[in-house]
Amino acid sequence: MTAIVERAVPAGRPESAFGAFRRRFLGQRIAAAMAGVLAVLVLVALLAPFITPHDPNAQTLLDRLAAPGAKHWLGADDLGRDVLSRLIVATRVTIYAGALATVVSMAIGLPFGLLAGYLRGWADAVLSRVADALMAIPPLLFAMAIVAVLGTGVTNAMIAIGLVTAPRFFRVARGVALVIREETYIEAARSIGCPTGRMLRTHVLPNMASPLIVQISVTMGFAILFEAGLSFLGLGVQPPDASWGSMLQRSTQFAAQAPWLVLLPGLAILITVLALNTVGDAVRDSVGRENRRLV
Repeated sequence: MTAIVERAVPAGRPESAFGAFRRRFLGQRIAAAMAGVLAVLVLVALLAPFITPHDPNAQTLLDRLAAPGAKHWLGADDLGRDVLSRLIVATRVTIYAGALATVVSMAIGLPFGLLAGYLRGWADAVLSRVADALMAIPPLLFAMAIVAVLGTGVTNAMIAIGLVTAPRFFRVARGVALVIREETYIEAARSIGCPTGRMLRTHVLPNMASPLIVQISVTMGFAILFEAGLSFLGLGVQPPDASWGSMLQRSTQFAAQAPWLVLLPGLAILITVLALNTVGDAVRDSVGRENRRLV
């Protein structure tokens, strides 16, 4: 766990909840730097059509496997396409893929986990057995089977990954709900007749922020790796569109002649997943109840 550097709060000046969170988060220097990396990636994804130096799909066979230089800053691939332009365009695919898979996973796993953990009884038994059965299936094989039914493409691949990771959201939500339902304030709200729906919405769910943030960051990183793996196998992004996984797959044939073609998409995947996990841990440490102080 990253150490948190606490900064002194001026005496007599009340500190807002956001101010306390910002102070704790910025005290973690590495996490703050990784958050900057993620912000740059999101900005690149949003501005991708406007900042690519070349058409990412334009083929110039005279520049085939060209080394990094003035014309192609990060070189060209085996069809003479600009690597930098394709990396930039692939960033949009990566952000979209991670976000879509996480939303699908959370939309399925979170509500069922809340119900199972809070209601217990037969609902918990049935839903837990279903989640255990899904988690027993190898994730890659399950995702490939779903893609085979739905068809290839990044959207179908991310729906498949969302279904694969939903049981993990279920287990996290269920475990936290089991603990929260025994808290004193839950018993007090239950004693005055608070409806179950309102109890889950206003009392249980807000207190699950810390573990959910970590699970969201882990799921996004997991989805990015899976998208790259499915694209590597030809089940994700389809040619001529660019993806870090498909770029990696195509470049392995020319690793000896042009090693930068393998290195660049691999580094992009590594840095993105590392940044997501680091920022998720830092946000958990900054908003977790164990780190809150009365100012």
